Amino acid sequence: MTKSELRRWAKRVRNGLPIPELSQQAAEHLAGFLEKQGARHVLLYSAFGSELDPAPLQALYPARYYLPRVQAHSLVVHPLPCPLVRHPYGFLEPAPEAPRAAPEGLEAVLVPGLAFDPWGRRLGYGQGFYDRFLARLPAHVLTVGLVPEALLVPALPHDSWDIPVGFLATEAGVRPALRER
Repeated sequence: MTKSELRRWAKRVRNGLPIPELSQQAAEHLAGFLEKQGARHVLLYSAFGSELDPAPLQALYPARYYLPRVQAHSLVVHPLPCPLVRHPYGFLEPAPEAPRAAPEGLEAVLVPGLAFDPWGRRLGYGQGFYDRFLARLPAHVLTVGLVPEALLVPALPHDSWDIPVGFLATEAGVRPALRER
């Protein structure tokens, strides 16, 4: 399938899933994982449509949380709490005047996606915001794709600029992404 076909398929599958329950289960696994890793500065995302929602993590794990905001063709980081505004696509993001934080201070980044494969490659919405952002992060930052088990696929088409995540978090647990041979 092409990326466009995969996006349509993933949205159909995801729309049939019990997202609140899966989000809670994934957050419980993430809390234990982040505790073991000692990650105390965590970038969340605002769930869009029927994405798994990382928000329950905040009640389960004591950390400093951040949210990204789309600016031009990139993501900028804002510490929470901060004023939020509605993005044209409908999700909440920090207001432009909200204080910013340096991405280098993050210890973990939760990454949304329509689907992921075992190598941590993600199928996003095709804008490249997260790929550009992940490419700028220091190597020590944990990158975690948040995805339902039903949307972990055997392999995804990918391009040279696609940046895989290091870990995959689902309702079944957190596991490291496979490494390329």
